[in-house]
Amino acid sequence: MPKRKLVLIGNGMAGVRCIEEILKEDPERFEITIFGTEPHPNYNRIMLSSVLQGDTTLDDIIINSYEWYEQNNIQLYTGETVEKVNTEDKLVYTDKDREVPYDDLILATGSDPFMLPLPGADKEGVIAFRNIEDCNQMIDTSKKYERAVVIGGGLLGLEAARGLLNLGMEVDVVHIMDQLMERQLDATGGKMLQEELEKQGMNFLMGYQTEAILGAGRVKKVSFKNAPPVKADLVVMAVGIKPNLAVAKASGIETNRGIVVNDYMQTSAPDVYSLGECAEHREMVYGLVAPLWDQGKALAKKICEKDAGEGYQGSILSTKLKVSGVDVFSAGEFADSPDSKAIRVQDEFEGIYKKVVVRDNQVVGAVLFGDTSDGTRLLSMINNKTDISDMSKVTILQSADQDAGGSGVAEMADSDQICGCNGVSKGDIVTAIKEQNLTTVAEVRGCTNASRSCGTCAGLVGDLLEHTLGDEFEAVDEKATVCGCTDLTHEEVVAEIRDKNLSHTREVMNVLGWTSDEGCSKCRPALNYYLGMVNPTDHEDERESRFVNERMHANIQNDGTYSVVPRMYGGVTNAKDLRRIADVADKYDVPLLKMTGGQRIDMLGIKKEDVPNVWKDLDMPSGYAYAKSIRTVKTCVGENFCRFGTQDSIGLGIAIEKKFERLNTPHKVKMAVSACPRNCAEGGIKDVGVVGVEGSWQIYVGGNGGTTLRAADLLCTVTSDEEVLEMISAYLQLYRENARYLERTSHYLERVGLDYIKSVILDDPEEKQELVKRMEVALTNLNDPWSEIVNDEKQKNDLFQNYKAAAVAQK
Repeated sequence: MPKRKLVLIGNGMAGVRCIEEILKEDPERFEITIFGTEPHPNYNRIMLSSVLQGDTTLDDIIINSYEWYEQNNIQLYTGETVEKVNTEDKLVYTDKDREVPYDDLILATGSDPFMLPLPGADKEGVIAFRNIEDCNQMIDTSKKYERAVVIGGGLLGLEAARGLLNLGMEVDVVHIMDQLMERQLDATGGKMLQEELEKQGMNFLMGYQTEAILGAGRVKKVSFKNAPPVKADLVVMAVGIKPNLAVAKASGIETNRGIVVNDYMQTSAPDVYSLGECAEHREMVYGLVAPLWDQGKALAKKICEKDAGEGYQGSILSTKLKVSGVDVFSAGEFADSPDSKAIRVQDEFEGIYKKVVVRDNQVVGAVLFGDTSDGTRLLSMINNKTDISDMSKVTILQSADQDAGGSGVAEMADSDQICGCNGVSKGDIVTAIKEQNLTTVAEVRGCTNASRSCGTCAGLVGDLLEHTLGDEFEAVDEKATVCGCTDLTHEEVVAEIRDKNLSHTREVMNVLGWTSDEGCSKCRPALNYYLGMVNPTDHEDERESRFVNERMHANIQNDGTYSVVPRMYGGVTNAKDLRRIADVADKYDVPLLKMTGGQRIDMLGIKKEDVPNVWKDLDMPSGYAYAKSIRTVKTCVGENFCRFGTQDSIGLGIAIEKKFERLNTPHKVKMAVSACPRNCAEGGIKDVGVVGVEGSWQIYVGGNGGTTLRAADLLCTVTSDEEVLEMISAYLQLYRENARYLERTSHYLERVGLDYIKSVILDDPEEKQELVKRMEVALTNLNDPWSEIVNDEKQKNDLFQNYKAAAVAQK
């Protein structure tokens, strides 16, 4: 029986989570295609504020990696927008003239930020806070400008403001209401939150009515109807969202506030479903994740023809958040009303406020500020309509387990939800812990999805682990485990690989008791690296375990195209190579050639299907701009041309780059060589920086020029080029052997300390020589056909044909 063709429009959290539920119900039923407007795999939008604040990276918030789509045979089109659906002929049409048939269609187009229609709202520097590109724009703006205005005192606005403060900007938060987060907090909670955030440096303009955005070209000021204007180099609008109905309206599907659906998430068109922030169910549009997960489960059962019961019945809204470090919870009807009474507890010394609203001897709503440990229990009471007539009203806010210093998990019912975002109950987690022998929060997350979204329930999951395991519980989750597939740390995995002479990722997973037979997108690249590092002589690099960019030998861009960067040793090129690059750029209509910060030419905007032939026609080594390896060695012009230069920086830089090119490392490594202390090559913020002084070279390590700037530390001073190469060999090999995968040299150095590195490399000559010897072995056994010029033309063609086939399969 042929598979039905299922198309999902929208690669966001709700839609892809629904696909996960469908795969659980019937993994062989559908041939799945997904379209996403953004040029990224599915990521956790809830965690964007953490990216903005510098607490995490884009890679960390990816929910479903490109590898996940591959493993589940899902055809993913990123950077491509569906414009219209022909519901009669069952065809979808995209902005790239693609036409795809379907048997079943899911609309999960999400929502768009609401931009106030103010005069000047189209000026440069006026943005929303909705996606990764908005984050990047705020980060870039903070490097050049000082003052930001955030319009909107809801959760999103406050998170944006906190992030901008972290980026060093002065921030005014404009809110038309007289209290913050009025949808999640009552007046008392809102006031306490404002006071706490003012201590953190936010300035609030409460009750201000924004009139216009002023400036010639770029924003300069924000004016108000009832107050003087304020200066602004950046304006972030965070005043709300609106369902994205463009596709539904263009396709004749019924819409109101959202895309109208029934209890089984069916739209007015046959075999077309909808869920998420774009869907309207019983005149309600939900913007929180917990209702969206419930919708996904109901839709999955219906579309897989399983027992769908009554379908989706709507949700009681609850929110458990951490706003700039402050815990906040609210649920149900928490506003005061004539037919209800409230229990309030407030501790101004500790910054704690609790309010429970009661009607007819039932808890109907709650607000918690500063201490949200009662939240799960109160939400359960609201959902279950618990009769509290026999309970002391004060004890509603204090469980017996809390009196003993716990979080209340002992007295929770099995049906009570631990993770509201993902609908995971206490019973689900306890069963998984016992049946799967789980011992860490990461393992519980991987098995049940609890704490997978916003992460605020991670502490509660830990408490439940401790309560369930009793004396067998150990706080192992504090370890930096490789991923959720194992409770082993990076160091423990490397030790096991050495001790047991393991040679393949599958062997590591089997021998070391991985919970997943296939591993995940985090552990597979890490294991591949560790195996190659431990045994460089015999290890065969597992290309399938590498990240997509490394397999493509190019970096994916925000429009779905790729960039190719040929290597230019030390930033030096010649007329022949420049002419070759120009010819290739003309042949493949490359839209942009740009000089990179690493002194190379980046060929941007190359179509995926052209990447293999671009490399073939260039016939140049790859610059490895995509890899976890040695990237570039930046140089100044040096003593041969510069009147200040004291050393041959170009010669040494080229020698370093040729020696270490293609070397696999835990993370990307950038280096620089400057011929004098003026440091024009910026070695002071590189992973390894070499600076010439009169008659010697200074070697700096652990620098980082990213969002979190870190100046490199002086490791040593040497007198010859040979000593420079030797010291770099020893340092990089020490880093390769002891750093955790995806740990930059700056983080590694801060973790182990400069004194430790000096003690190994400078104070122990024998150990230094052993490191150098092991580095030479690693360099001798490097083998990557894509960055070498193959002399045998037939072999070269075979290699590129295989590569092209892989690229087409990936597409």
